[in-house]
Amino acid sequence: MTTQTLCVCTCVFITAVMISVSAERSFSIDYSNDCFLKDEQYFRFVSGSVHYFRVPRCYWKDRLMKMYMSGLNSIQVYVPWNFHEPMQGVYNFDGDRDLEYFLHLANETGLLVILRPGPYICAEWEMGGLPAWLLHNPKIILRSADSEYMQAVSDWLAVLLIKMRPWLYQNGGNIISVQVENEYGSYFACDHNYMRSLRLLFRNFLGEDVVLFTTDGNTDNTELACGSLQGLYATIDFGTDTNISDAFLRQRRFEPKGPLVNSECYTGWLDHWGERHASVDTQKVSKMLRDMMSMGANVNMYMFEGGTNFGYWNGADHDTRFRPVVTSYDYDAPLSEAGDPTDKLLAIRDVIKDFRDIPVGPMPPPLPKMAYGFVMLQKIGNVSGLLEILSPQGPVKSVKPLTFEEIKQYYGYVLYRTRLPRDILDQTPLISPLNGIHDRAYISVNGMYQGVMERDITLVINVTGREGDQLDLLVENMGRVNFGPKINDYKGILGNLILGNDVLSDWLIFPLDIDGVIARGWLQSGQKSDGKDEGNTGPSFYSGTLKPNGVSRDTFMKLTGWTKGQVFINGVNVGRFWPGRGPQHTLYIPASLISATLTNNITVLELEQAAYHRRVVFTDRPQLDNMAV
Repeated sequence: MTTQTLCVCTCVFITAVMISVSAERSFSIDYSNDCFLKDEQYFRFVSGSVHYFRVPRCYWKDRLMKMYMSGLNSIQVYVPWNFHEPMQGVYNFDGDRDLEYFLHLANETGLLVILRPGPYICAEWEMGGLPAWLLHNPKIILRSADSEYMQAVSDWLAVLLIKMRPWLYQNGGNIISVQVENEYGSYFACDHNYMRSLRLLFRNFLGEDVVLFTTDGNTDNTELACGSLQGLYATIDFGTDTNISDAFLRQRRFEPKGPLVNSECYTGWLDHWGERHASVDTQKVSKMLRDMMSMGANVNMYMFEGGTNFGYWNGADHDTRFRPVVTSYDYDAPLSEAGDPTDKLLAIRDVIKDFRDIPVGPMPPPLPKMAYGFVMLQKIGNVSGLLEILSPQGPVKSVKPLTFEEIKQYYGYVLYRTRLPRDILDQTPLISPLNGIHDRAYISVNGMYQGVMERDITLVINVTGREGDQLDLLVENMGRVNFGPKINDYKGILGNLILGNDVLSDWLIFPLDIDGVIARGWLQSGQKSDGKDEGNTGPSFYSGTLKPNGVSRDTFMKLTGWTKGQVFINGVNVGRFWPGRGPQHTLYIPASLISATLTNNITVLELEQAAYHRRVVFTDRPQLDNMAV
């Protein structure tokens, strides 16, 4: 037999197997009996949301097994576009972004998958999952039939959905249904041509057999009217403050027949900086779950395990003002941020076992935690004195300030520098007249820290100085808006700044590659202080080492006395801290970031004022509430 013949026979065999699998496996909607059918048999999903992009890869199996042992038969998974296409046309599905490996683990565990690929996902994720490079065109209309937006969406879905097609249940995988867009009825555009275009794309790439659905809120008929479309099964979401019968009646107005589905049954809620830690009563969650299951409804619990907004990935809300989401996405979920089973999980399992058989055996225990104790940090230097390292390509010169998007620095920090146009001997207001600081600016004159300007809160700060003095504004992107009409959330300085009666001009704009520089080994290769310890105020780097003495465990980093900034462990951006505003006071540090045998490098970017003692502590428990520190 020739090689060519062997290849042909192999291909024929594989094709035959796929046809056989497709013929034997099916997932559909039975409108006559108001239910789903899996392999032509009645099926009801009991699902929980988990986000692979908020959980370290090494813990995916642990979280999935705990969900399975809770009695779930399915999980619900978002796919954030910006996580996989950070720059236009550049795709990343490796490591913690390996979606197919996550699906494999879920399948291996015995969990079906409800896939929510967007292109918009909300999820309290940066820009709702949309990539910031879409904002290169200031006229683009996101989440609409706008031609430039739809071209980008088409290119992305051509990559993603082709990867997903073999994972559809009828093709031998574990994806039973796929959501098109997300809560579109809550968006102002109400563009049914857009939804029709998406439906066509999903059908072209996934075929005619897959169950496609939409999800919308239950506050009024407008949401379902704008968010639903013929050919996409309309589902609804709601929490414990809702009358269940009324909510499902709203679904029935758009889907008179078919299964009842709550696609997001809220087990908890998110936290914003400066607000109380959110929680939802366990008894209310278990009662709502029992009531819905007694009605025969299909339920997905959002979240079942929340995870962490590592790095810069947190989103923000903007209703009356800008409200960024905290680093922790614990969500008061049944599995904690660190994956620990809670009383809420046990209560949910007790409900589920009354309606379906649950796996026999013990719940996997919490992973061990370690209190490593204190680590002393030394000051390395001020940001403004380290620009040759942090911005090696040098500044962009511009008469007026440019946004992050205009200089293609999408996340993190940018330093804007100009000179005082005249002597400013008395306290003189520096003003952002159009609320154009997005989102916080840390201001110094000739290296002396002056204070903060903050979006929607502090639009004016007084400064003094001499003509020609150096004025620096280190601007922080605190996360783009993830929900509502303001998701086209540009960052940086938007518009001119005014000092007294003078419009400031002639800017040097330094894109800061802080993450890249630290990841490549800066501050891990014997970097010493610049010798200019100018006190504890202003944007500065601090560094120290942790020696765990042969033990690598999950831990929580507490920054008592520090103000606000960013933490890096062994070159990895763990996330933002802001204990002065709360409610979160600790950062979750997974064991995968801690070497048991090597020296671990701890880097803190403090933006305002460092603790006088210059130390941090690693403890064995989280603190996510407003308790005093």
